[in-house]
Amino acid sequence: MAFTKQEIFEEIRRTRIVPLFTHDDAAIAVQVLKAAYDGGVRVFEFTNRRKNSFEVFSKLVKERSQYPDLMLGIGTVMDAETTKKFIDVGADFIISPILKPAMAEVCHRYNKHWMPGCATLTEIVTAKEQGAEVIKVFPGSVLGPGFVSSVLPVVPDLNLMITGGVEPTEANLSSWFKAGAFAVGMGSQLFTKEILETKDWTQLKSKVSQALAIAAKQK
Repeated sequence: MAFTKQEIFEEIRRTRIVPLFTHDDAAIAVQVLKAAYDGGVRVFEFTNRRKNSFEVFSKLVKERSQYPDLMLGIGTVMDAETTKKFIDVGADFIISPILKPAMAEVCHRYNKHWMPGCATLTEIVTAKEQGAEVIKVFPGSVLGPGFVSSVLPVVPDLNLMITGGVEPTEANLSSWFKAGAFAVGMGSQLFTKEILETKDWTQLKSKVSQALAIAAKQK
């Protein structure tokens, strides 16, 4: 099922958490996706960090028929050619840790969200001028909530998604949302090494559900 950019935007606004995950075992990735979906996730980012990430992502796209309201994107994309490759195989949105306008051109051509990674006000303004509706602030653990609360008064109407070091706890999520974050991206703090090693998908479902519940309470 194809989703509009507005539908994806509104779903990120609603859940406020975009899980990000990568693995070179497609079977593990399928189970993680299912557990996250069962926990309430509807926007999911698979990250392009392994040699076979394209093949694993392609498998997830095929599995998506079981989850008709799941919005599936690809992260850690670094250039226009890779952007086009993942859009062709079915990515609903593109996330990058860097700001590269050539990627924006491809995403705009195919009417897909381009969510570039930015770490300075100049990069953020440039991303907005290039048409990014959601801008990834990365690395969040280095920049901190104070960066967000300082930037927003200078450039209003920004939708900043914080990634890097975000934790599924009341204290951590509250600090980001109180600072003005639109959403957060969460990876290893959610998909822990222990859960993956034990393949405890019930625990993962519960952990995801709890994180979403905490996010929903924030203002």
